[in-house]
Amino acid sequence: MLPNSGTLVISITIEGKAETYEGVYQCTARNERGAAISNNIIIRPSRSPLWTKEKLEQITILKGQSLVLPCRPPLGLPPPIIFWMDNSFQRLPQSERVSQGLNGDLYFSNVLPEDTREDYVCYARFNHTQTIQQKQPISVKVHSTKSYIERPPKLLSPEGRTSHKEELRENVLSLECIAEGLPTPSITWTKEDGELPINRTSYTNFRKTLNINLVSEADSGKYKCTARNPLGFVEHTISVTVKAAPYWITAPKNLVLSPGEDGTLICRANGNPKPKISWLTNGVPIEMAPDDPSRKIDGDTILFSDVQESSSAVYQCNASNEYGYLLANAFVNVLAEPPRILTDANLHYQVITDRPAMLDCAFFGSPIPTFKWFKGTKGSVLQENTYIFHDNGTLEIPVAQKDSAGTYTCVVRNKLGMAKNDVHLEIKDPTRIIKHPEYKVVQRGGKVSFECKVKHDPTLIATLTWLKDNGELPNDGRFSIDNDHLVIMNISDEDDATYTCVANTSLDIVSASAVLRVVAPVYDRPNPPFDLELTSLLERSVQLSWIPGDENNSPITDFIIEYEDSLHEPGIWHHHSDVPGTQTTAELKLSPYVKYSFRVIAVNSIGRSLPSEVSEYYMTKAAEPEENPTAVEGIGSEPDNLVITWQPLKGFDSNGPGLQYKVSWRQKDGDDEWTSVVVANVSKYIVSGTPTFVPYLVKVQALNDVGFAPEPVIIIGHSGEDLPMVAPSNVHVNVVNSTLAEVHWEPVPPKSIRGHLKGYRIYYWKVKNSSKRNKRHVEKKILTFNGNKTHGMLPGLEPFSHYMLNVRVVNGKGEGPASVDRVFNTPEGVPSAPLFLKIVNPTLDSLTLEWDPPSHPNGILTAYTLKFQPINSTHELGPLVDIKIPANMTSLILRNLSYNTRYKFYFYAQTSAGSGSQITEEAVTTVDEAGVHPPAVGADKEIHFATSPAMHTSRPTFYKVRPVNPRIRNVTAAAAETYANISWEYEGPDHVHFYVEYGVAGSKEEWRKEIVNGSRSFFGLKGLLPGTSYKVRVGAEGDSGFVSSEDVFETGPAMASRQVDIATQGWFIGLMCAVALLILILLIVCFIRRNKGGKYPVKEKEDAHADPEIQPMKEDDGTFGEYSDAEDHKPSKKGSRTPSDRTVKKEDSDDSLVDYGEGVNGQFNEDGSFIGQYSGKKEKEPAEGNESSEAPSPVNAMNSFV
Repeated sequence: MLPNSGTLVISITIEGKAETYEGVYQCTARNERGAAISNNIIIRPSRSPLWTKEKLEQITILKGQSLVLPCRPPLGLPPPIIFWMDNSFQRLPQSERVSQGLNGDLYFSNVLPEDTREDYVCYARFNHTQTIQQKQPISVKVHSTKSYIERPPKLLSPEGRTSHKEELRENVLSLECIAEGLPTPSITWTKEDGELPINRTSYTNFRKTLNINLVSEADSGKYKCTARNPLGFVEHTISVTVKAAPYWITAPKNLVLSPGEDGTLICRANGNPKPKISWLTNGVPIEMAPDDPSRKIDGDTILFSDVQESSSAVYQCNASNEYGYLLANAFVNVLAEPPRILTDANLHYQVITDRPAMLDCAFFGSPIPTFKWFKGTKGSVLQENTYIFHDNGTLEIPVAQKDSAGTYTCVVRNKLGMAKNDVHLEIKDPTRIIKHPEYKVVQRGGKVSFECKVKHDPTLIATLTWLKDNGELPNDGRFSIDNDHLVIMNISDEDDATYTCVANTSLDIVSASAVLRVVAPVYDRPNPPFDLELTSLLERSVQLSWIPGDENNSPITDFIIEYEDSLHEPGIWHHHSDVPGTQTTAELKLSPYVKYSFRVIAVNSIGRSLPSEVSEYYMTKAAEPEENPTAVEGIGSEPDNLVITWQPLKGFDSNGPGLQYKVSWRQKDGDDEWTSVVVANVSKYIVSGTPTFVPYLVKVQALNDVGFAPEPVIIIGHSGEDLPMVAPSNVHVNVVNSTLAEVHWEPVPPKSIRGHLKGYRIYYWKVKNSSKRNKRHVEKKILTFNGNKTHGMLPGLEPFSHYMLNVRVVNGKGEGPASVDRVFNTPEGVPSAPLFLKIVNPTLDSLTLEWDPPSHPNGILTAYTLKFQPINSTHELGPLVDIKIPANMTSLILRNLSYNTRYKFYFYAQTSAGSGSQITEEAVTTVDEAGVHPPAVGADKEIHFATSPAMHTSRPTFYKVRPVNPRIRNVTAAAAETYANISWEYEGPDHVHFYVEYGVAGSKEEWRKEIVNGSRSFFGLKGLLPGTSYKVRVGAEGDSGFVSSEDVFETGPAMASRQVDIATQGWFIGLMCAVALLILILLIVCFIRRNKGGKYPVKEKEDAHADPEIQPMKEDDGTFGEYSDAEDHKPSKKGSRTPSDRTVKKEDSDDSLVDYGEGVNGQFNEDGSFIGQYSGKKEKEPAEGNESSEAPSPVNAMNSFV
């Protein structure tokens, strides 16, 4: 036992084993008045026994069956906590299918192959001894089966259809249902004739366990769990009975009695079953205690009557049932004591007006004394009609007023004596908030101030505190308290709250609240400044001040000051200066002879405010001009004059009335004096009679009625230019390749230029034969080379052609005379691809090939080359066969080919310069309609080649090769600036309608679709962007819809603008055609009448010398041939004529053109190709039935290299 204490200390580590002290302990406290006892204290040592040794066999089970792994831990004190782990001390995963029961067993609703393992280990943790015991590992082997039978649920725990469960009051009721089945069942819980308590119900173990906290007798009843899967369900009903250890209804309380008084001790308890009540006195059963005539026992009540001091004792009440017991001590004390007042004497009470006042008078005495209250030294007894008297002696004044202040006396009495005590009451004025904080709506980033004014009793000290949402203000520098104000700066969304000011004294506390709503700021332009004022008025300066308007949540960054000159430009406002947004005054510099008025505009990040109101007017004095005219020039418009021009001063810069200009000039290289003239209200003066292209010194000075401006700047001008007089000499040409030539010349003498040298211009043209030259206007092309150049490059020439050129010098007035014409020839080049290659008349073992020569032979064709190879069913290419074909042939028959075999053909033409571009085609040999049988297996095969005549008087019928599968292939695009011709090859059934889809390459935009009229295999796309890459594909409409692979092409760069000539206008072409037709008829009539003796008519002469480059539209496929320049205005017979594209393709010449020339209109592409315009005239009629866009005719245009 600890000294001066009732605590018993047992040290097991020193004094032996814990089992030695196992038992029931009770403490008794005793003095001369009686004995009190404690509840029984039970001491039991904790135990953590080992598992009994057992040999566990491997469990073998089929997939889908249920399984229960028993744990059966040893009984410990307190019971252990059970969990399952593997040998690596990792918890085994649990789920709706696999879970641990309340008894510690591991349940499998159905097993799977992954449940196979050798280390199912059950662990028992004994918390009190901090030990963990382990069961022997259980091995489970799950055998897989090809099929298994699903089954409805069946309960594994508890068994049967019903069971019973008891639980003690205020404990946690845990009910469990674990079921097996396939698929895995789910569990639901209900209560018969009632609802589950929502706030006390929870589910664990995947809803297999129902938990109800703090159960009471009302939770008794029947609970039903239902296990369900798609094949059925099973139910189990658990009858729950809630038992209760005894609990107090009325516990006995200490009782103080005076001699001769009566009293009662009551001990009432409840429980299930009903507890038994027994009494003890001083720790001894009351039946064995000394008899006391003043007490009588009546069940749970002891009645005392006419007690004496000897009746004092400690009574114990014991309420017991099978689940526990209650024990309470109650001291019955029989005393005879005179009254004593326990409240301190002369206490001072302070109360707020109109509040209740409570004056204490705690007392003690036995018998219980009576008390009375008096006010003042001679006051009468206070009555209950105004005051309230409490049993403990307290006097309550319900509503204290100023006259309630004073001294109050409490007097207590019993038969053994009397006592009294004085207390003093002061009445104070209430604390009031006379200015409440108000509701505020503030924009984010703004500022707010709440005001809270307080009035209080002057004898009290008041404290003012601010709260945010009834909590302390944030420790933030944005919050500040200044006397009665709470100020919040830079408001954010977190400041949206209720703010309360609390005023408190030692007696009372009052508060008032206001809500702050933070809204998104309304950002806007600032309001205009106002109250503009002019001060410090001087001749050349003035000070302007203003007051800024509201900045509307966006700080003002600048102020813009504008002025109006109502003397020279009334109504027009000019910018004067800018000042920072923090400045509200500015010193303004002024000009002479201006009637000023000012306005100010505020600027923030949103924009500008409206202008402010206009300031007062201020007129400055006149002065001589400070500036001279600008942009002074001297340029002659004719060979014998000098035109002097300048930019006149504005009225604001005149600085006074009578503004004029003094214009002065003299020859630069002469000794003449300055010639001057004074003019007004003009900006040009013409000096006549000057020599041609002579430099002059020119100056223009401003003056007004006050005086002259400073001396002006002298500039150099020239009198007018005239045409150059001399042509370049020693012109010679160096042909670089078939499309490029270099031209050299000697420059002309500088004096012969008679103006500013602009450069040299080369005129060059292709020469036709003499008969054509007599009948056609030659199209001349022009290249201009800026500066004093002595050579230039001519790109884009046609191979195998005859050219002429001359060179001229150019100044600002125009061109000089032409040099002597020089002739040069371009060598042969490689030809373009043949116009087409067609495979016709397919038979069992032969194919017929037909073609047309290249549209641009670029020389004399020497031969054709045909290469072909078979393609097998896996798309592998066979050996390549190479055939040379004479240049005069246009068809070829291949015989003894393999039966039903696809062949791929490669075809190109050759000149002495090399091989041209190739075209490809594919075709399949097949059985002809006559029923020719395939050759016998193993028969020898030879390839024979037979040629057809070069020309056909009539074309044979074309048969398309039977396609293996319908398809569209060989999609190609020929592109210009804004259009592209799309062509393709189709193999498949007839009468298919096609469409073309295209879009910008690399973009995500949707394909644009164009429908092709009829079953043609070509289409023209219009409205394309120059220099842009496009993707294109061709598809078939209808059920047989299929789409080709994509092709990518790029449109040409933007062409330089072409000059429009009257010769390209439709009405002019029609008129010329009509005139030509009339002239032709007249000529025919004349020739017939003059030449009746066998002379050739005009038409026959023209046919005899027809240009071989002019080819009509080919009627079989609707495409156009290539045409040379034509001058006669007669429409073609078989198709409209269209000019060749004037763009030099990269493949035509690989030479670098960087240094070829310079000009304004001509330019080079990044790939080196040249784009230009060429002079000349050419007739053009619209193409028919092609839907392709045609390049416009170049007419009378001029190209210059820069």
